[in-house]
Amino acid sequence: MRFFTKLSSFLVLISLLFISCNSYKKATYFQDLNRESTTREPIKNFSPITIQPEDVLAISISSLNPESSAIFNFASNSVGGATASSAGYTVDQNGEIQLPVIGSMQVANLTTAQVRERIQVKLQPYLKEPVVIAKLLNFKISIIGDVGNPGLFNVQSTRLSIPEALSLAGDLNITAIRRLIIIREQNGEREYIPVDLRSKDLFNSPYYYLRNNDIIYAEAGKSKFASLDPTYQRIGLLLSIVSVAAIFLTR
Repeated sequence: MRFFTKLSSFLVLISLLFISCNSYKKATYFQDLNRESTTREPIKNFSPITIQPEDVLAISISSLNPESSAIFNFASNSVGGATASSAGYTVDQNGEIQLPVIGSMQVANLTTAQVRERIQVKLQPYLKEPVVIAKLLNFKISIIGDVGNPGLFNVQSTRLSIPEALSLAGDLNITAIRRLIIIREQNGEREYIPVDLRSKDLFNSPYYYLRNNDIIYAEAGKSKFASLDPTYQRIGLLLSIVSVAAIFLTR
C-alpha cells in the first residue's frame, strides 16, 4: 500500500511540475529569440505617421523678422473657420487645414516633415528664411483587456512600438493570451490585425509600430476565467477531493 501511496504522490507532483512548466512557456515573449548572444538586424518596418482627418497639428512659424512671421501664427491672430483653435489646427474631413494668409492647404496622407516643407515653400513670398515646426498633437492609443492598467494613453512621440504600448498599460497580466488584436482605422477602412507576442517575427512586422488611434485588445486566457467562474472552482475542488480519496484508498 505504501508503494501505491508514494506512486500517487509522485504522479501528482509530476503533473504539477508539467502544468507549471507549460504555463511558463506560454507566458514568455519572443520564445524563438536567441538569449545566449547579441543579435543585430536592420530596421526596415518603420515609416513615419501620415496625417489623417480629425488629427490636430501644432504649427509654429518664425523668420528673421518676428513681426512679419507673427501674423502666420494663429495664437496671435483671429483665424476664420473651425479648423484653427488654441490647441492646434484640426484636419477636416477633406484632409485640409486653414492657415492665416496662406489659406486652405491639403495635409492628409502627408508626414509632418512634408507639411513643414510645403508651408515653407508657400511662405517664401511673404517671409525671409521662414522656419516651420509642425507636430501632431493628438497621438493616442487605447489598450483594453487583460492588462495591468487598461485605458486611453496620449503619447508625445509618434514612434511607438507594441512593447512600449504594453509597458504604458502595466504589461499583460500573467493570465493573458500572448496574442493581441490591433484594431486600426485608416483611409476609411477598419482592420483587425492579429499579433503574436511569442515570436521574434513581431519586430519585423509592419504592425510593430502603432498608428494614431490604434486599439490594442489583450484577450484573457482560460486560467483567468477558471479563477472567477464558480463552475471551474467546483471542478477544481472535486479533483482535489478525488486525489485525496485516491491516496487514502491506496493505503
